[in-house]
Amino acid sequence: MNWYLQAAASVQQDIIEQALAHQLTLTKPPGALGALEDVAVKLAGLQGVKNPQLERIYISVFAGDHGIAQQGVSAFPQAVTTEMVKNFASGGAAISVLARQLKAQFEVVNLGTVFAVEAHPHIIDARIAAGTQDFSQQSAMDDTQLQLALSAGCAAAERAQQHHSQLFIGGEMGIGNTSSASALAAARLNLPARQLVGMGTGISAAQLPLKVKLIDEALALHVSREPLEQLQALGGFEIVGLVGAYIRCAQLGIPVLVDGFISSVAALMAVAINDSLAPWLLFSHESAEPGHQKVLAALAAQPLLNLGMRLGEGSGAALVVSLLQSALALHNEMATFAEANVSEKEG
Repeated sequence: MNWYLQAAASVQQDIIEQALAHQLTLTKPPGALGALEDVAVKLAGLQGVKNPQLERIYISVFAGDHGIAQQGVSAFPQAVTTEMVKNFASGGAAISVLARQLKAQFEVVNLGTVFAVEAHPHIIDARIAAGTQDFSQQSAMDDTQLQLALSAGCAAAERAQQHHSQLFIGGEMGIGNTSSASALAAARLNLPARQLVGMGTGISAAQLPLKVKLIDEALALHVSREPLEQLQALGGFEIVGLVGAYIRCAQLGIPVLVDGFISSVAALMAVAINDSLAPWLLFSHESAEPGHQKVLAALAAQPLLNLGMRLGEGSGAALVVSLLQSALALHNEMATFAEANVSEKEG
């Protein structure tokens, strides 16, 4: 059996029940903290302890270029992928700032930039090729490349385990990757491209019809309903890396906090490959990309925030960590009715 088909770790239902019971004893009306209660209880079950902690965060940003970018589907040139990889590593990008704020372990995994990237302590060189092929004309990658990208994601999850991480965040960078993600979502959800395609990095209104047309052509060319074949035909190395990381994290018992549209499409594909990982996914925010709502609905996901973000990189997820930490502090530190000598609800 391929590693990515092996079952995810079990969620401890007895701990969930204990955490739920504990919530009912705290000095507040039941449910008064809304989703904060739900996420605290879920993390208790995932960590297997009634009082979960969130101190060790692991962030991997996967980078790769896309052949479809040569068709003019992005507002930025492909050189930006390489330039942003350097910016991540040197600490100047949004996710780099947030990782420092969280004191998180941070790495950039280069799976396939067109241009060379100099060695750096924060960059892992796992370069498969100089970007994918143009998926509107042929498959984005071959099977060997697909397996290498999945394995690179698996390796990131295993590094997170080595650091005893309590939460994994996957980010992505790749000029053209909203086109790839939109194509994958359209293929997986059996929807026309126009229902999923957005402005990405800020393309003009004139560029949008071209983006829709190219994706529709790709959907007509690649008709498989099998998720691994869809990833091979339409995906990007960084999206496949996220898929591998999500699956392996779930197998290792590491909760995953999913970022925005592209990361959610990776989650959609990961669940299609191995649905046992679904309980290990938490969803941080709903992005401004129009297709994100549809992907979240397909995953029955309830993101914690909607801030109108569409940056990617894992930035929305990193912002939500402090919210999760507050949820756990409330769960762990609030007094019970008995401890505070407060009268409980009558009847």
